[in-house]
Amino acid sequence: MHRRVGYVLVLTAAFLLGWLISFTRLPATIDNAAYDWMFNLHQPAYPPAQSALLTIDEASLTSTGGRRNLRRTLARALDLVSAAKPKAIAIDLILAEPGEGDDELRAALTRVPNLVLGADIPQQGGWEWPIFRAQARAIGHVHADPDPVSRHLPLMKLQQTDRLWAICLETYRLAAQATSVLETPTDLEVGPRVIPARPDTRDLLIRYRRPGQIPRLSVRDVIESPARASLFTGKAVFVGFTAQSEVKDRLMTPMEVMMPGVEIHAHAYETIAAGDFLTEARPWVSTAACLALAVLAGLIFWRMPGWLAYAAAGVLLLAAHLLPHLLFRQGIVFPTFAPLLVAWLSVASAAAYQYFGTKRELARTEQERSRYQQAIHFVTHEMRTPLTAIQGSSELMSRYNLNPDKQKQMAQMINAESKRLARMITTFLNLERLGDGSLDLKREAFSLAEALGACVDRARAVAERKQMTIEVSRADDAPLTGDRELLEYAIYNLLTNAVKYSPAESIVTVTSERTGDKLRLSVADQGMGMDAQELKHIFDKFYRTKRAEAAGIEGTGIGLSIVQEIVRHHGGRIEVASQPGQGSCFTLILPATT
Repeated sequence: MHRRVGYVLVLTAAFLLGWLISFTRLPATIDNAAYDWMFNLHQPAYPPAQSALLTIDEASLTSTGGRRNLRRTLARALDLVSAAKPKAIAIDLILAEPGEGDDELRAALTRVPNLVLGADIPQQGGWEWPIFRAQARAIGHVHADPDPVSRHLPLMKLQQTDRLWAICLETYRLAAQATSVLETPTDLEVGPRVIPARPDTRDLLIRYRRPGQIPRLSVRDVIESPARASLFTGKAVFVGFTAQSEVKDRLMTPMEVMMPGVEIHAHAYETIAAGDFLTEARPWVSTAACLALAVLAGLIFWRMPGWLAYAAAGVLLLAAHLLPHLLFRQGIVFPTFAPLLVAWLSVASAAAYQYFGTKRELARTEQERSRYQQAIHFVTHEMRTPLTAIQGSSELMSRYNLNPDKQKQMAQMINAESKRLARMITTFLNLERLGDGSLDLKREAFSLAEALGACVDRARAVAERKQMTIEVSRADDAPLTGDRELLEYAIYNLLTNAVKYSPAESIVTVTSERTGDKLRLSVADQGMGMDAQELKHIFDKFYRTKRAEAAGIEGTGIGLSIVQEIVRHHGGRIEVASQPGQGSCFTLILPATT
């Protein structure tokens, strides 16, 4: 039971450690790197682009008179592009201040059928609106993901009381001839397209295409070769700066390509138009996956033996590595770091716990087996003495015609030695029966003084061989309820141990008294005593102190373990006080009968 609880606690700690680390900055960095790698690894087969770029590059600025003449240049280019009948035109330029060529640009914008203009949010204040709002059918924000690597695009931005959809979303709405963007608790609906964008973020994961897959022409190309404007026929056109000197929102993409904001919006438009969306797994799904991995790791090492467990753990780790890839191919972005960390921590913790637990159990079993074999060897040796006496006496009685007194003496010896042999066997049987709980205790009332007197009388015969004295200084005639035979065995064992480990001509003192609802019976000797380290193990099976072994005192080392089990089964306990060279005092504390 303790091992199972410890195992569960270790796995819980592994899960919690991995799960809590997933909230730090490091996992986000690793998850982003894994996202970029999988993004490039699992590139789908994209349909032909439905958008195109009209770029204002360095050559266009230089050939048309620079930024001062930009609005007139843009008006000329827009007239040529509008003539090609695009689905919509989105201008990713913040035209918030009057400038030269406004009249020409306003007239050109009026001729654009589906015009979307960009608005920005400066560092302070509200929206920075374009001065040509009257000519536009929609206004969209031009913000991209503020992170160093642009993976998301906010489809909605709110500033003060004004809310704007992204310029790519408004462009798709006009191109799809939808009247509005319909919001639901889980997504956005624009015409035929349902965009997975949760209300807490309203973010879109952009499906970037390979460089060059979205066609483009510069303003200079269109003005110098008007026929090339046919490239924009039936497409959504995104107009903006690509010149290095003018672009302020150039960002890195997962494909490790620097990209200006206007091109990022064009890729976002293609993501919406193609309907090939990536959706992020909910946080609770990742937590559930981590928990499942920890549970599976625990079950593998709890249920499976040896190499099968390690093989299954390898399969589990492989599955944890492959899971983000398999889900990504289905359009689901799943965290990489947290499941992998939890899987590795759980497998390592479960394997280590089982390995060291098994090793510890094996060492304990080997140690116990060794002690048990030693005890059996000793008991076997001890059994030879009574068996030899019985065998020899029986042979003498059968071979010779002995006189009645000699026959009686031999019969008494056989009887005494057979009882001694029976006690040895009973000792071992009682130990096993007490250990597995199969020994049934009798429940009878008896007097402590009577039981103690019987044990002292039997032990005095042993003490007289060493010229020792057993003194009962105080005996409380308190009633007890329990198994008298077993309790007498426990008391007798303490008395004989006191005699065995004490020098000749010393005194063993016995006292018993009632304190409240407890009976205390103490046996104190003047023997060799024990140190603190020996006291820790004195009730272990087959344990014998080194000083006892050095003194040549024989014993099995199991008597005190039986005494402890007997007292425990009677609802009591044993206290021991001892110091080397100053003797020992064993005290049985038992519940008194009221």
